[in-house]
Amino acid sequence: MRCGQGWFFLQSAVFAVLTLSLFSLPGLAAPEQVIQIKAKRFEYMPNEITLKKGVPVVLELTSLDRLHGFNCPAFKIRGDVRPNQVTKISFTPDKVGTFEFHCDNFCGSGHEGMTGKFIVTE
Repeated sequence: MRCGQGWFFLQSAVFAVLTLSLFSLPGLAAPEQVIQIKAKRFEYMPNEITLKKGVPVVLELTSLDRLHGFNCPAFKIRGDVRPNQVTKISFTPDKVGTFEFHCDNFCGSGHEGMTGKFIVTE
């Protein structure tokens, strides 16, 4: 190997190591996915949400009519959803599958059907 070739190889190796290091820093991780969810008697909009395993999520929940709850036992997340306020819930899906969320504040005769689901893919 000639001197110029060795120097080029060394520069390329250093560049590759630095590039990989930058992508593994906590502050430079993949951006979080922000999802806005509206709650009203007796539904969530949207009620089916697709997520990717390992990608951080911020749910921004707002009620259009009254106090509701948001509960997803599979990910141990819960929050009160109030009218004209944004409730933020952050989590990172750590498993693949379909997981139900539901209202856990009684909101009337259709309360039991106020559900939705996360579909988490690889």
